[in-house]
Amino acid sequence: MVPFFSLLEERARRVDSLLCVGLDPHPDDLSAPTPQAARDFCLRLIDTTADQAAAFKPNAAFFEAFGPEGVEVLRQVIAAVPEDIPVILDAKRGDIASTAQAYARAAFQVLGAGAVTLSPYLGYDSLEPFLDDPARGVFLLCKTSNPGAADLQELVVSSISSDRGVSETSTLYETVARLARFWNRQGNLGLVVGATHPQALARVRSVAPELWILAPGVGAQGGDLRAAIHAGLRTDGMGLLVPVSRAVSRAKDPRRAAEELRLAINQERTGISDQGLVNRKQSSSSPVTGEPQPSIADGLLDAGCIKFGQFTLKSGLISPIYLDLRQLVSFPRLLEQVANAYLPVLQGLSFDRLAALPYAALPIATAISLKGGWPMVYPRKEVKQYGTRAEIEGLYEEGERAVVIDDLATTGGSKFEAIEKLTSAGLKVTDVVVLIDRQSGASEALAQAGYSLHAVFTLTQLLDLWERNGRVPAEQIMATRAFLKL
Repeated sequence: MVPFFSLLEERARRVDSLLCVGLDPHPDDLSAPTPQAARDFCLRLIDTTADQAAAFKPNAAFFEAFGPEGVEVLRQVIAAVPEDIPVILDAKRGDIASTAQAYARAAFQVLGAGAVTLSPYLGYDSLEPFLDDPARGVFLLCKTSNPGAADLQELVVSSISSDRGVSETSTLYETVARLARFWNRQGNLGLVVGATHPQALARVRSVAPELWILAPGVGAQGGDLRAAIHAGLRTDGMGLLVPVSRAVSRAKDPRRAAEELRLAINQERTGISDQGLVNRKQSSSSPVTGEPQPSIADGLLDAGCIKFGQFTLKSGLISPIYLDLRQLVSFPRLLEQVANAYLPVLQGLSFDRLAALPYAALPIATAISLKGGWPMVYPRKEVKQYGTRAEIEGLYEEGERAVVIDDLATTGGSKFEAIEKLTSAGLKVTDVVVLIDRQSGASEALAQAGYSLHAVFTLTQLLDLWERNGRVPAEQIMATRAFLKL
């Protein structure tokens, strides 16, 4: 089966919609207080809005209130949704062990939903049964749309060790967002963040830039659609699903109401695009994830990882800039931020393990491994002359796919040396991911050999940012651009 979020993204792009139509057979909306009336209500809504919806979201409570017949109606309603439209079961489950396994079977196997909403309160083991199959998705309650959300979700919590994905004091909902990135090992975990809290939505998007967000609260709960879109949209114009129920189902013409909402969402998406905040045109020779995060860019300056001045290079040339990311090992918070920045790139690739290049990339890849849960190997610079005489450290199997992790890309020479060692050991390599592409020919050289270079940032982007925020004098920026012929 197609992974849930791949199906969702494909559907959203095909119909140009981020609208999720809620299927909530509220008693006040039914012709009679019967499960059959609930079924007819939902089937009419599906039929009239299917061409406008990116997804449908039935609310389990309204069906369960009718007892066993209502649960059967829920199954029928889910089955009636066209196969190419994802279905999110709004059930907000949360339990452990065999109970969680039973809930997962009910949601996915018995009812046939593609995704389900869950509570994170019991921790990761309560989510595992739902996350086992990448074809099924989970939306984790993070910052809900109700007024009482602040009672717990805005509490400030203490630091949690970095091996659990969090290493700083933050609100509980931000902690959930960080943990969700760490738990999203199969790419099938998203978040629920209410459109009624646009500031929180923006903070969650900053913490989890790549995750899909389900943002309820537009319509009857008073959430501002424009604010939600601007706060929660991903940098590619996707990643935000807007569920609306009563504003569609109670309209005189539900299809027209759905179409107007879809167009309103797209108008805001287009407005953001016109401002250059999403749908950025990236260079085909060096795909990147988006604009540099100022906290990382400025952190690299403050840590001395990037310096401006006069530096004699190995070639004898005098350079106005010097990059040395080996300094990251002395700045754990910055190292964690850097590791997080790799994740959106890596989650779009297919591989079995990370392959870090010595030496600068070893701590970076280790941090990425802890964040993403991917196993790691690394090719030695020198083959051991004793013991196992290993050329590749770490466990792997012949035929597995490795993605090369490095700090910088310049000409690509060191990448080819590493790839040769990896492929000689039986590993397959197609992709190289770096933090910074110096734009000095590596991308083109790798492409000619059949490999793809993916950069979190380009050096041009960093220079542009520092020029805008005044962190680096304009004359040094100009000298660097001239030297690198950017």
